[in-house]
Amino acid sequence: MRPGIALIGLLMCLLAGIWISCSGLPAEAATTERVVVNRFSGVAIEGFDPVAYFVDGAAVQGSTEFEANLWGAVWRFRNEGNRASFLAHPEIYGPQFGGYDPADIARGVAIAANPRFYVISAQRLYLFSREANRDAFAADPERFLYEVRKRWPALQDQLSQ
Repeated sequence: MRPGIALIGLLMCLLAGIWISCSGLPAEAATTERVVVNRFSGVAIEGFDPVAYFVDGAAVQGSTEFEANLWGAVWRFRNEGNRASFLAHPEIYGPQFGGYDPADIARGVAIAANPRFYVISAQRLYLFSREANRDAFAADPERFLYEVRKRWPALQDQLSQ
């Protein structure tokens, strides 16, 4: 192949990649074990908007129109403002412990949370697998978080294997 033709082909591929990334098409999904995602779609926290917990005080479904890819997961939002807020401060708006239930982590097991059961404590989002865990955590978050901080690093290592 002649160098000129190869260069033109490379430029066309680069331009196509730029168009796809700027076209508003949904983000590509890549899954990870450290963030709770749907194993088929790569969507985090069942498509709920993580910023809406703070802004609306409720679990609100996001839209495929407003997606972002971060931490190997596809995140959905109800509007562009929530998407922008999340991307600017994912450490604040993202669910703590990747969306695993902190009450279960405190017991030494990593169980994916149900995004409908949540608590915002100290300006951080925590998701739970069941109501009883949410209620127990809400009554004394520091007690749970003390245990979680001890156990989470080992559980993270297990999840990544």
